[in-house]
Amino acid sequence: MLLAQISDLHLDGSDRARDRANRVMEYLRALPRPVDALLVTGDIADHAAEAEYEEAVRLLDAPFPVLACPGNHDARPAYRKAFLGEAPDTAPVNRVHHIAGTAVLMCDATIPGRDEGRLDAETLAWIDTTLGALPDGVPALIAFHQPPVELHHPLPDAGMLQEPERLAALLDAHPRVVAVLTGHAHTAAASTFAGRPLIVGPAVTWTLRLPWEGDRPADRDQPPGLAFHILGEDRRLTTHFRVVL
Repeated sequence: MLLAQISDLHLDGSDRARDRANRVMEYLRALPRPVDALLVTGDIADHAAEAEYEEAVRLLDAPFPVLACPGNHDARPAYRKAFLGEAPDTAPVNRVHHIAGTAVLMCDATIPGRDEGRLDAETLAWIDTTLGALPDGVPALIAFHQPPVELHHPLPDAGMLQEPERLAALLDAHPRVVAVLTGHAHTAAASTFAGRPLIVGPAVTWTLRLPWEGDRPADRDQPPGLAFHILGEDRRLTTHFRVVL
């Protein structure tokens, strides 16, 4: 299975945000071998305006499935209405997708009005039930917005997933979960969580400058980034990162 992942588009109606997202999508559409799906791990809109989601629908149109979850800049009612075509609702937006023999759980870790994340009791119960209902032998990936570990930068670390031990305990009961994928940090990163790979996708809008790279955290000159994830028959996840010039 070949997945692409993008994150943190922060569409705000500006030419800059639109052009950067469009460059990434044009690159993905032109690949000689299409991906099996594209994951968009949150902060699709910058102000959660319906017009921003309507633009996202146009920009993310693709000949392959596009799977998304909200981030802290998104708002559930507008996200559901404009991006998913559903009635506005404040309930968590959780979806499972079956891609090339793998279950991909796109989870809502947002806390309305806050930068940090939390998988609430409803979402944790949904993850547990969804994983438990899968047929034997089906691997799974879990994706949400805020990373559950420190990345050693004060900006993303101030808004990481709260109470990550609750998710870790759940994953201990579900060995079929191969890896955890997140966004939010605006930097490509790799770590581990609950004994599994944790991959943080790069951002489309701007790149985080790390403390040893300078004082200004937002590097707006770097090109937009994306990740490719390959899940082999041995359930080994391999990730490659790319920038789109």
